[in-house]
Amino acid sequence: MLEGRETAQKEMQQRATQMGANAIVGVSFGYETMGQSNGMIMISISGTAVVID
Repeated sequence: MLEGRETAQKEMQQRATQMGANAIVGVSFGYETMGQSNGMIMISISGTAVVID
C-alpha cells in the first residue's frame, strides 16, 4: 500500500509541475477495497496546485 501511495503522490506532483505550480495544498488520500473478495485497494489523492512566491 505504501508503494501505491507514493506512486499516486509522485503523479500528482508531476501534474502540478506541468501546470506551472510549485506547491500543492490541501492534500487528501483516500483508500477503498475493491474486487470479488476485497483483494484490491484503490488509492486516490487530491490536492490543489498553487504557485507560491
